[in-house]
Amino acid sequence: MTEKFDIYDEALRHIGVKSRQAVHRDGDWHQVFHCWVIGRETDGGEFVILQIRNDDKDMYPGKVDISAAGHLEAGESVADGVREIEEELSLRVKFEELIPLGRRLGISQYRDMVDCQICHVFFYECAQPLADYQYRKEEIAGLLKLPLDAGLRLLSGEVDNVMVEAVGLKADRVTIGAEDFIPSVDHYALKALLLAKRYFAGEKHLYI
Repeated sequence: MTEKFDIYDEALRHIGVKSRQAVHRDGDWHQVFHCWVIGRETDGGEFVILQIRNDDKDMYPGKVDISAAGHLEAGESVADGVREIEEELSLRVKFEELIPLGRRLGISQYRDMVDCQICHVFFYECAQPLADYQYRKEEIAGLLKLPLDAGLRLLSGEVDNVMVEAVGLKADRVTIGAEDFIPSVDHYALKALLLAKRYFAGEKHLYI
């Protein structure tokens, strides 16, 4: 079955519906749902769960990505995107449990595809151990548990790589570098980690 997306003009006004392939071919604005799963250890250490994209993905195969993400299909609301968390990570989450971070506009090009995303971004706080995750192996090669402080040092360029806990990969601890993340002109992953630190510090109004 062909996926169809609502598309928007540069003023973000709805202008029609297109297939997924045509949207990425033509660089149309379309909506996506992003959820960063964050947590705090009993000793106070803070972390984010990240996924490794499967090698057969059409964009950025093998790269480190958001905890759970997906396109909103034509006619869907932002709240419908919560299904991505269960489909990809087997976490049953109510939309009201998410922490909204606002909307981000993201543009990237991968080979002959242009991806113009209207991203609805959220945090979800979850202390579940990494080993307990049941992730969607058809789309995800494995999961990482990145300590926030280590991630901030990595993505700000203070260190070249960090070792993190992993599941689904060749070892239960792996080394990653900033180049392993999906590239973005706005340093999206770094911004998300900075917001996570502010969230755990008690800030209530956070915007990506």
